Amino acid sequence: MPNKPILLIAFGGNALIKKGQSGTASQQLSNLTAPLEQLAKLSRDYRIVITHGNGPQVGNLLLQQEACSEVPTMPLEIIGAMTQGQIGYMIESTLDTSLMFLGIEDKRFVTLITYVVVDDNDPGFANPTKPIGPFYSPEDADKVPYTLKMTDKGLRRVVASPRPKTIVERHEIKQLVDMDFIVICCGGGGIPVIRHGRKFTGVEAVIDKDLASSVLASEIRADLFVIATDVSGAYIDWGKDGQALLKSLSVEELREYSRQGQFPSGSMDPKVRAIAEFVEKTGNRGVICNLDDITEAIAGRSGTQVTRA
Repeated sequence: MPNKPILLIAFGGNALIKKGQSGTASQQLSNLTAPLEQLAKLSRDYRIVITHGNGPQVGNLLLQQEACSEVPTMPLEIIGAMTQGQIGYMIESTLDTSLMFLGIEDKRFVTLITYVVVDDNDPGFANPTKPIGPFYSPEDADKVPYTLKMTDKGLRRVVASPRPKTIVERHEIKQLVDMDFIVICCGGGGIPVIRHGRKFTGVEAVIDKDLASSVLASEIRADLFVIATDVSGAYIDWGKDGQALLKSLSVEELREYSRQGQFPSGSMDPKVRAIAEFVEKTGNRGVICNLDDITEAIAGRSGTQVTRA
């Protein structure tokens, strides 16, 4: 068993599709090149687990379903599994190229379809808030069987976003990590399931990717948890003249800024909560950084560095 520390890194959805892009296969593969080149180098010193978002990919599949009535539509849990395989393939193929370029030919990797247990009494089910899929006109809204809510761009389907409780495949993931596999898992936050005895039942919901990644990082006792996104880290006074990057702080200081309402609920807040929960549970370091700065952030020279004290 290798004696290397465990790094769990969570890629945001922008790792594959950037703002203004249509999301072609070539665009997504190209966007993965820079972050995976960094991870290929880091694999010499770390055992690595990769998690990722899938929002744009799920939206595209839902839009395709809406545009075609000739084949059966698939429920959200199945679409989640489809995107886990799709993005896993893209990560694997790009990572393989980066490893071969470095002359690392003995590294193994695997994509794991991942279930995440949620509580069927979670309050999120009573108040669906997570927007997914296409937008609807008022005329079309009466024709769909979904719960719709008005967003800044129009009516859109919303589903529950319950808190993740545990990762079903956590033991398998840890065993693969201990064998020095690079594991790609928890895509899009994982497939949400409810446990009834020994049986799992999929539910129509979306789990926050960062919170699910935090749960997994704690369960496999990762030494370092990194959330890589499209900004340099967590800021206070974001969007104002005096905005400032939080470079190094304790988890309690981070919690205090959160209580002050410094982090937008739809973007940075779940990342901050995910990092804080991991640091509190494990005592290990958490980092929020830009996708282009992963190596520098792991070295402590970039991003927002969060420690217990």
